[in-house]
Amino acid sequence: MSGQWGKDLYGLHRAVAALGHADPPLSGHASGPAAMEGVPAPWAEWVERWYVTSTLTPKIHRSYRSVLAKIGRWLAAEHPEITEPNQWTRQTCTSWVAAVDRMTVGDFSQWTHGMRSQGRLGKPLTPQSKSGYLKVPRAFYRDLHEWEWVPRRFDPAHALRTPRSVRALMGPDPRVIADGIWAKLLWAGLNVESGDLPTADGRTYPVELIRAITLTWLFAGQPSDEIARLRVGCIRWQHDGLPIPGDSGEVLARDAVCLLDVPTHKTGTSFTKPVDPLLGQAIEAWQAVRSAQPSMLDRKTNEYADFLFAHRARGAAKHYINTAVIPMLCRKVGVPTTDVRGNITSHRARSTIASQLYNAKEPMTLFELQEWLGHRTPEATTHYAKLTPNTLARAYNDAGYFARNVRTVEALVDRDAVASGAAANGEPWQYFDLGHGWCTYTFFEQCQHRMACARCDFYTPKNSSKGQLLEAKENLQRMLASIPLTDDDEPPSTTARPPSTSSWNGSPTSPPQPGRPYARSECQPRRHCCRSSTSARASRDVLDKTDSTERPADHAAGSATGSPFGSGRRSRSRLPAGRRPRDPRSPTAPPGPASRP
Repeated sequence: MSGQWGKDLYGLHRAVAALGHADPPLSGHASGPAAMEGVPAPWAEWVERWYVTSTLTPKIHRSYRSVLAKIGRWLAAEHPEITEPNQWTRQTCTSWVAAVDRMTVGDFSQWTHGMRSQGRLGKPLTPQSKSGYLKVPRAFYRDLHEWEWVPRRFDPAHALRTPRSVRALMGPDPRVIADGIWAKLLWAGLNVESGDLPTADGRTYPVELIRAITLTWLFAGQPSDEIARLRVGCIRWQHDGLPIPGDSGEVLARDAVCLLDVPTHKTGTSFTKPVDPLLGQAIEAWQAVRSAQPSMLDRKTNEYADFLFAHRARGAAKHYINTAVIPMLCRKVGVPTTDVRGNITSHRARSTIASQLYNAKEPMTLFELQEWLGHRTPEATTHYAKLTPNTLARAYNDAGYFARNVRTVEALVDRDAVASGAAANGEPWQYFDLGHGWCTYTFFEQCQHRMACARCDFYTPKNSSKGQLLEAKENLQRMLASIPLTDDDEPPSTTARPPSTSSWNGSPTSPPQPGRPYARSECQPRRHCCRSSTSARASRDVLDKTDSTERPADHAAGSATGSPFGSGRRSRSRLPAGRRPRDPRSPTAPPGPASRP
């Protein structure tokens, strides 16, 4: 009997069997997998022997058996002399790796009708498919060697490893749904109504079940098979670690945390994760109207359980979200069921939710996201969480790469000095604004002593008479000059000594302002003055020849000119060994080791 009547009779048979009045109906896969065609008989026997011995899950069993059958057809076409696994050598493995690298969709396949209808026949294999075609024989020969069915003639982990060129094309690439489309799907899920899921015969699940399973897909971030295997009572409410009822009217209930108990999955045991309270309320609303259902076998754990999404003695299929819920939501908000990254599937919601949690304003760390998704390793989590371009751009801007290496400083250009020709005769014509003074050094951006300006001949304090006359000049053109900064030019918070609280003339200094280099007078001088001019070099040569007994008088004469640092022309050769010039701003500073400028 076929058609709707056959489905109804099958459902009645299952219900009666669940009550213990009949044997369960025969499964559609009771006859077993299809026979392998075009495969050498000895190879097929070895594959079937491994198939019934291996402890892999049924789905992985079938997929591995299909690839092993494809290997048998390749042997029949390329190496007809090899018919058994014990005849394989390292050269045979190399030939299979090369064949996989050149293989296209449909090669050595038993059926190609579906591939042709989908337009995939003859297209090159993806890097993931190539890796899978090499992973299957590695697992096959690893089991044969461990079970001592065949002698060990090569190492499958090395002889059948994925080539580096193929591995380079593989990597985490979560198919995240666009934020705009995902927001529309969320709105549709929160407003599900009974008429949103029409069927041909008018029969459908209760609206409470549809709403609960829809919000579970939108908020839980779990695969569709794990959603279908949720148990009754999987929602719990807690506040400060204490369990409370979800329908309580107490103040604590409004601030309670909703916890979801996830059953055993393919990579680990059951675990508990926090979810949005809207999901907990929807599931409790469905449990309130859910009728009593018989316990059903969980094929993952081989135990009977009370499935949450069960109706009429049958659990919701794991493909129900892909075939019914997602088309319903897309139809409700008027968006297509496909985007630039392919079909909108149940598993893409897992990547979307993980990426949004990873890119939130207060994001979850990779290890927190690993626990929330139920992964064993952080590497598995990287296949779901991906940094968005906006988050990456924000982090790049906050890093300040360009601003760290280049700053702008205001410069004054004396147009009168340029027009009159005084600049050609060596007179200053441009003045770089340091905040506390002016620098007339033409190649200021290349100066290596920008941190020790107080003793430099090119430096003019702003509060001096010369600085005030400069600012009173007319025909001054203000410009911006870009200068590179080194680590030594950064604020003194990164150096060992704090900045001085006053300048050399006793006036307080202002903190460094954003957008300009750190003021020179606000840093401790770590080098001697910038003696780049010819007069400075000549004065230094003369002073180096004088007697050390004239230094105090010379220093006093320099102080009388208005500079508290003196002339700054103390010879290094006259200093005692192990001593260095004392900082005039710190007259009691202890002597330290000699330092080179």
